[in-house]
Amino acid sequence: MPPKRHPTLDRVLGRLDTLDSVNLANLVQRLARERGLFEDIFNALQEGVLVITADGEIEYANAAAHRLIGLGDGTLAGETLWRLVPGLRPSLGDVDDDAAMPVVAREFALTYPEPRVVRLYMVPFRSDGRVASRRFAVILNDITRDKATTEELLENERTSSILMLAGSVAHELGNPLNSLTIHLQLIERRLKKQKSTRETESLTDSISICREEVKRLDGIISNFLNAIRPQPPDLAEMRVVEVLSEVLHFQQRELTDRGITVEAETSDDLPPIMGDRNQLKQVFFNITKNAMEAMEPGGHLRIKTRADDDSVFLLFGDTGSGIKQEDLMKLFQPYHTTKPGGTGLGLMIAQRIMREHGGQIGVESKEGVGTLITLQFPRKDRRVRMLKG
Repeated sequence: MPPKRHPTLDRVLGRLDTLDSVNLANLVQRLARERGLFEDIFNALQEGVLVITADGEIEYANAAAHRLIGLGDGTLAGETLWRLVPGLRPSLGDVDDDAAMPVVAREFALTYPEPRVVRLYMVPFRSDGRVASRRFAVILNDITRDKATTEELLENERTSSILMLAGSVAHELGNPLNSLTIHLQLIERRLKKQKSTRETESLTDSISICREEVKRLDGIISNFLNAIRPQPPDLAEMRVVEVLSEVLHFQQRELTDRGITVEAETSDDLPPIMGDRNQLKQVFFNITKNAMEAMEPGGHLRIKTRADDDSVFLLFGDTGSGIKQEDLMKLFQPYHTTKPGGTGLGLMIAQRIMREHGGQIGVESKEGVGTLITLQFPRKDRRVRMLKG
């Protein structure tokens, strides 16, 4: 599709060769005034606005962007955004297929000139329809105060009632589930003593299904309680690849049943991090589970690891249906889900755990192409102050 043209501007530019020196000077002054007007409008915005190339070079930045990134009155033009905000570069942006250019939503922490949390929304566009001219429009919002206010309101207005409800749910549902598990085990033992027939085999299969359903319900209760009563991480030195291997081994049967292949490109010499083994298992499980449910049989889950001077990264890329732009900014909101029967707690729990580990979680997605989840952990030897969850 050819790029859209501006008819008024086309008419003006088309007459440039017919303008005399006076009219040409007037035109230049008029364009300068309009440029100044647009500059004033963008600089009046509280949100940071950037235009960057596919390589991260900043072509334009308004006043709020300078302030949020911490350069004050300095100039951002010509700087590389990936260098100013390490770990931000979109991995899907390296894809040669222009149709796979991602929309990126991410929260990250900045420490200079003061600690704050910034939400980034990055949308691709092409100024003239050519692949070589593809760019990203970047919107930055300082959400430090909003985040603190929201968490304070949630803490003061809902915590007490939710905790009471959670205790009641755990008591009312937990006891019957335990009773069902015990009785199913007893029935299964008695069946094993019976002579094997087609009927006993069918009953054994039915009991197995019932036990799996009880286990699933118990998991729903556990996720609910973990979401509203988070435990501080019990940090210890660890290798993320070892934890990831345990999770993938546990999920191998489900991956096979769904017809999904996993390609893990991991490095055994990744720097260690400080983490809670059980909590990180939950993060990896939630992310891979989401990826599985987003893909049809024949889907492909690719996992990569890498490290730089400050961080260790895990990247989970699936070939699923992708996420709509309007849903991307709601991913980490509690109870927001696009899956039938979903709880909407998986990514919220993962984000909370990552924050309590001093890390970050980023999402890049393209409808019809897939989704990439990036987990960023501080290296043990470069660990910084953790964000409050």
